[in-house]
Amino acid sequence: IKSGRIKIGSYSDDGKEIIKAILQPGEIFGELALVGEETRGDFAQAIDKDVEICPLTVVDMSELMKRNQQLSLQITQLIGFRLLKAERKIESLVFKDSRTRIIEYLYELGKDRGEKVGFEILVKNFFTHQDIANLTATSRQTVTTVLNELRDKNLINFDRKRLLIRDLEDLKKEI
Repeated sequence: IKSGRIKIGSYSDDGKEIIKAILQPGEIFGELALVGEETRGDFAQAIDKDVEICPLTVVDMSELMKRNQQLSLQITQLIGFRLLKAERKIESLVFKDSRTRIIEYLYELGKDRGEKVGFEILVKNFFTHQDIANLTATSRQTVTTVLNELRDKNLINFDRKRLLIRDLEDLKKEI
């Protein structure tokens, strides 16, 4: 992804959107084609208006990986990282309640994509409540309730464009 954000997901049998990831500039998608995935079950959809991607065929990417050992290692690590993330998500869905999944998602979002501003963590391009619900297998109403509860406790502040986590460790204590 050269610019903008892309969401990766699928639809359940009853038509509900399931978001698996929201990707940022510099990230890649479609990597499972390198390991033999012939038919894609997921969709990739632009979230922003200014999305630019740099498409590569499987043949071109394979050739690049053959010539560049470092790139090959990074792609392997990416696939492994995404597998670990999927396993954690399955565990979370099986063993944790909705509130915990939402707070855990916010914590990970702050840790992975936030930038430190003083003692606080700022996440730009915050997601819609529906997107968070689709990412955490909850409802939009539950997301709104949990976000408002966390704001009332002064653990976070948010609007349509950003999330401000007052203290990442204090947020973690809510998990």
